[in-house]
Amino acid sequence: MESVLEEAVALLDEAGAPALTFRALAQRLGGGVASIYWYVANKDELLDRAADHAIGPVLADFEKLSPSDDPIDDLRAMAVTLFTAIVRRPWLGAYFMRNPGIQDNTLGVYERLGRQTLRLDLTALQRFHAVSAVMGVVVGSAADLGLELTEGMIDGSVDRDKYLGDVAQEWRELDPGEFPFVREIVEEFAGHDDVEQFRSALELTLAGLRQQAGT
Repeated sequence: MESVLEEAVALLDEAGAPALTFRALAQRLGGGVASIYWYVANKDELLDRAADHAIGPVLADFEKLSPSDDPIDDLRAMAVTLFTAIVRRPWLGAYFMRNPGIQDNTLGVYERLGRQTLRLDLTALQRFHAVSAVMGVVVGSAADLGLELTEGMIDGSVDRDKYLGDVAQEWRELDPGEFPFVREIVEEFAGHDDVEQFRSALELTLAGLRQQAGT
């Protein structure tokens, strides 16, 4: 199973979910397609198990973090660690916690994030909402960074700055009466940093959690 999952993750890293077929995986392993069915029932299970396999190092990285006296700080460190892992593997966000019944590593990440909220004066419902909000920011932001590239970005004719600049120019030409917000933030959008945007969203979420817990 370990070899199957390692090769499955390698295929996903190279070209995403479309590249992960039983035939392609069997060729990488040097066996027949039928042999894959000894380990997984279908492609959905293979994707879920591959995602969980990729999350294993994240769980190990959590264990290396030095705990502090502030659970919010510890929650932040874990969130950034998880974000970094998903950004490196854009396909991963789509299968994160999709099947907790077989995704032990993913459930372990969820548990360890949640344990930080046990150190705060919150109700069970508040803890559930808090961890859901943090995970939403982390996985959602990382998935946005891994969105499918335009044809120009793939062939190299359009880099990120030009892409943002072209969109920004279109926004500058919008009617300010109809799109006052977009016109207000267009210059910020044109030169924004994606990781900074994620960290800002995370800080807003953690600030709300800190206020709710009264710390």
